[in-house]
Amino acid sequence: VICKVLEPAKPWLSSVVRSPALSVWGFAALLFASYSFLSGCSVATTAAAGISDNLSAAIVNQPDPELVGDALPAYLLLIDGFVLTEPDNASMLGAAAQLYTLYGTALVADEARAAAITERAKEYGDRALCAKVFRACNLSELNFDDYVAAVDTIEPSSAEALYSYCVGNLSFIQTHTDDWKALADLPKLENALEHLLSIGAAQRAGSVNMYLGILNTLRPEGLGGQPELGRAYFEEAIKLTDGRDLAVKVEFAKGYARLLYNRELHDQLLNDVLAADVQEPGYTFFNRLAQDQAAKLLAAADDYF
Repeated sequence: VICKVLEPAKPWLSSVVRSPALSVWGFAALLFASYSFLSGCSVATTAAAGISDNLSAAIVNQPDPELVGDALPAYLLLIDGFVLTEPDNASMLGAAAQLYTLYGTALVADEARAAAITERAKEYGDRALCAKVFRACNLSELNFDDYVAAVDTIEPSSAEALYSYCVGNLSFIQTHTDDWKALADLPKLENALEHLLSIGAAQRAGSVNMYLGILNTLRPEGLGGQPELGRAYFEEAIKLTDGRDLAVKVEFAKGYARLLYNRELHDQLLNDVLAADVQEPGYTFFNRLAQDQAAKLLAAADDYF
C-alpha cells in the first residue's frame, strides 16, 4: 500500500536526494525512512541509491548530540506519517518506538515533555509487539503469571519487536517515576528482557544485559534488589561490546558502585569512560552522552560518598 502511495513521488525523491540544498539530516531522514520501511519497494531502491545501508548508522555515529536533537523532531513526524499509512507494520512501529525512546530519554531536558514523548514510545512499542505476536497484545493488563506465559510464546523471529516493546516501556518508566502502576511493571519487563536473551538478542545483547544490570541494581539487597546479579549483567555487557559502549560503564558506576558505596570502582569506571575515544562505530553518539554524564557523576562524587 505505502509503495503505491509513494510511487508518484519517485522522480521528486530522486531529485531531492541529489539536491545540495537539502540538509544532511533532512536527507538522512528521508532515505532512512525509505530504506527501513520500504525495502523491496522500487521507490526505496531508487531513492537510496547505494547509501541507504549507512543511513541508520548516521545517528549512532554522530558525535554531536545537539545536532541529533535538532534533527530528530522532523524525522519523528515523518515516521508518525508512515505509521498512519501502515498502522500494523511491526517493523515501522518498532523503529518509531526506538526513535521516540532515544529522543525522550537522551535529548529532551523538560520533564513534562520527556514524559509525553516516552508515552508515545511505549505506545509504539506495545503496538509493535502486538502486530507481531497476537498473544502479546495488552500485556500491561495481564497479571504476572499470565504475562510470563504470554512472553514465553514469543519466538526468535519476533525478537526485534520484543526489544522495541522493552525499550519503549523502560523509557516510559524512566520518565514516570512517580507512577506506581508503571513501577510495578518492572518485574514484568525484567522477565521480558531475560526471555529476549534466551531467544537470541543478537546485536542487542549488550544493551539487554545493560538494562538487566540497571533493573537489578535499582534497590539494595535488603529491599529485594540483586546487586551482584546486576554486576554480572554489566560485566557481560562490557564483554559483549568489547568495552566500546561507554554507557555500560556509566550505568555500572551509577547503579552498582553507588548502590554499594564502592568509591574506588565508581571512579575507576568513570575515569575509564573519560579517557576513552568516543569514536566507535555504532556507539559514538551514546559515547559522547556517556562522557558528559561521567564528568557530572565524578564532579558530584565527593558529596555522594
